[in-house]
Amino acid sequence: MPLILVTNDDGYRSDGIKALARALSKLGDVTIVAPVEEASAIGHALTLRRPLRLEHIDDHVYGVDGTPTDCVNIAVTQVFKGLPDLIVSGINKGWNLGDDVTYSGTVAGALEGALLGIPGLAVSLAATRAEYDFTYAAQAAVALAGSLLQRALPAQTFLNVNVPKGQPKGTRVTVQAKRNHVTSVAVRHDPKGRPYFWIEEGENEWHAHDRSDYQAVRDGFVSVTPLHPDLTAHHALEAVGELSFEPQAEVR
Repeated sequence: MPLILVTNDDGYRSDGIKALARALSKLGDVTIVAPVEEASAIGHALTLRRPLRLEHIDDHVYGVDGTPTDCVNIAVTQVFKGLPDLIVSGINKGWNLGDDVTYSGTVAGALEGALLGIPGLAVSLAATRAEYDFTYAAQAAVALAGSLLQRALPAQTFLNVNVPKGQPKGTRVTVQAKRNHVTSVAVRHDPKGRPYFWIEEGENEWHAHDRSDYQAVRDGFVSVTPLHPDLTAHHALEAVGELSFEPQAEVR
């Protein structure tokens, strides 16, 4: 049976990762290797300045005191001792849309897999103040995972999947949404009067685009966006080539 690695950024105790692992068990042998503590919004960080610990929690469940990227590397080298057939990261509590993929530890788990040549997807569910229902997100993950096991995507490509609340109307293949992001940093003071700061959720104005991931989930559809690690701005190569690279003579 296929070997499936499941990770996330919410930690191995998360209800989302448990629901995901249960659902994927019908496709292959599932092993969870996830952070011991929550590592949300940590992006593609790799721990290099301290040792990492691998804890065997339960049958096919491991905790790593590091980031999702750490978890994938520890899983490949110490748990599987080779490459699994698939990586699925999630189910995250809250969407990872548009520019947010650069901050997301959930997306980073699948991204690290892509860098290693492992097919994968990241799955995120709409945030709610009520109890989370992972049913439809898990179903979407299983359907897409099954497809990836049967038909490979282009090299170093992975899927970013976002699921709306309730039963989806269907699935859309999407692009990353664009937005105007206004940073919000709250300034507070400790009892000694020294300032400290909280980076808060900024105000977002999403650009209208009928094929964006944001629009898809707003319309009640599962958004499936193919991503890859190549950050080259190919459309800007010509413009960069027209820049002057020669040092300017000093004016006296």
